[in-house]
Amino acid sequence: MIKLKTIFQIFFCAVCAFAAQKSLAQEYVAPINYNPHVQPHVGKPLRTAKTTVLSLPFFEDFTNYNVIPDTSKWEDREVYINNTMCYQPISRGVATFDGLSQYGVPYDTMSATTLRYADSLTSKPIDLSLNAPADSIYLSFFYQPQGNGFVPDTQDSLMLFFRIKGSAGNWVQVWADSGSALKPFTQVTIPVADTNFFHSSFQFRFVNKVAIGPSDNVWNVDYIRMATGRNINDTLVNDVAFTQTPTFLLNDYDYMPYRQYLASPAAERATTLQSNVHNNYNSLQNIAGFGYTAQELVSSSALSSATAASSSIAASGDLPINFPSYTATVPIVGTYDKVVFQNKFYLQSLGASDNRINDTIVCNQVFDNYLAYDDGTAEMSYFLNLFPTLAGKIAIEHHLNQPDTLRGMAIYFGRQVPLATYKYFSIVVYRSIAYAGGKDSVLYQMDNLIPGYADTVNNFWVYKFDKPVPLPAGTFYIGTIQPALSGSDSLYIGLDRNRVGGNHAYYSVLNVWQSSLVSGALMMRPLLGQPIIGTSLKEIGLPQSSFELYPNPASESIQLQLAQNDRTAQYEICDLQGRILQTQQMETGTTKIDITALPVGIYMVKILSGEWHYSVQKFIKQ
Repeated sequence: MIKLKTIFQIFFCAVCAFAAQKSLAQEYVAPINYNPHVQPHVGKPLRTAKTTVLSLPFFEDFTNYNVIPDTSKWEDREVYINNTMCYQPISRGVATFDGLSQYGVPYDTMSATTLRYADSLTSKPIDLSLNAPADSIYLSFFYQPQGNGFVPDTQDSLMLFFRIKGSAGNWVQVWADSGSALKPFTQVTIPVADTNFFHSSFQFRFVNKVAIGPSDNVWNVDYIRMATGRNINDTLVNDVAFTQTPTFLLNDYDYMPYRQYLASPAAERATTLQSNVHNNYNSLQNIAGFGYTAQELVSSSALSSATAASSSIAASGDLPINFPSYTATVPIVGTYDKVVFQNKFYLQSLGASDNRINDTIVCNQVFDNYLAYDDGTAEMSYFLNLFPTLAGKIAIEHHLNQPDTLRGMAIYFGRQVPLATYKYFSIVVYRSIAYAGGKDSVLYQMDNLIPGYADTVNNFWVYKFDKPVPLPAGTFYIGTIQPALSGSDSLYIGLDRNRVGGNHAYYSVLNVWQSSLVSGALMMRPLLGQPIIGTSLKEIGLPQSSFELYPNPASESIQLQLAQNDRTAQYEICDLQGRILQTQQMETGTTKIDITALPVGIYMVKILSGEWHYSVQKFIKQ
């Protein structure tokens, strides 16, 4: 019989191998399967505007800084509003459809090939009771498969429905497309002509259908318009808009402590501040001018400003915006103060017909207690293909401009199936690694750690070191070790695919350090300065033991037998999301557990005890 672990290795490789280049023999990328950015909204009621029925024209280009849809226009919040999962959008901001629910976790983890409806985006009711087919109403939108995520499978689809007269359940599908690889945003124009659509509670709804499992198959939707007096050829988008979030002030790090920046600002500062403007017109457009302002948010101190003269953008062309970086700084009250520089780019008037909402874009340069090459959002996950007898190691190179104190490490984990809650790893701080003539010099190591997915500060899981690690100016490395034969294979680390520049990452799976060839930044951050509060504790102090689980697979019952005479033990049966399905106090010796109520699938058994630390085992219900 094939071992369960082998089944999952085969399954993961089948899912992820297509995304890895042949040269990345031991490095793989996978779906993130987790979106902590929506977690702050979980459980909060939707705050809707007083107006519950809309009128035409309807317009939405998702140009805002909220991760959930605008509640004055939309009824649900299952899609993710962002500017990182898309590739060359029509304007800043898109609605991303994937296999993750409004809670930021997969809809289902039990059936890797079962198709199901996933995200919905439903408009508020629109009153069309006074309209008729003669009004020539059309709905148009742009869509893109994959974006910066994973490609939708051919059985996946994105669909559009219209609500007809009658109860809320009467919907008719008016458009659909099946999954395909990345392509530019494509516009679709749909007539609203059927007399059944002309009522006081008309709505439209986008829905994606996905194969559930370790899959973030992505669709992006942008620039939705609905109005009277249109026709099938009304495809022109008369808008000049920002599409790219401005670059950071720093040239390599995305974030760093302010004291480290002030120690060498010329070396850390980028030469230019950049953004991009796209002309969606089919004709050349003249911009009266553009500019930017910069201020420190906490003190409201002005830092810099600049303007540029009028400029022309070709039809469907782009205008890269570049300004020289400013050298201004602000004094800090304390050594460890958080400082935020806000850089705001804007376009000057293009005329009354141009949409103004997307003519301004903002980027905050945050100086806090961490070093980071990532922008805080993960589009994919990164993992190593481990060998059964060798540990897998990751190390990220960093530098300090002055001595500092390392207090901990923050990691953004990609969610995975099976859930990695019970996979152990170590955190390591190196002075140097055995690469290009160097040698491994370990400054600190913390063992027996497990990953976490709770919503925390910056959506990272924070590990507090049990002792501070003083560091001189210069280079150091932080990283992880995943022990061989520990169940830690395929531990997922968030990967920021929008990173431009080297990832400073190294890995070892054959006991030899190699430079990473994966594009993007691995989301591990050293935490510096004052003491921190961790969100995960090291598991220590309990003697190790094991238990037997049989039969496996099973259909009606399983039996658990403890190796120790533990009178305080309690078992938990969890699904692959970590949700507890059954729990009960155990008897000494052997405990028989009825599993007939569990659906067919894969489950984990965990033993809780005040005397012993037990490993976690999986079983198959058939």
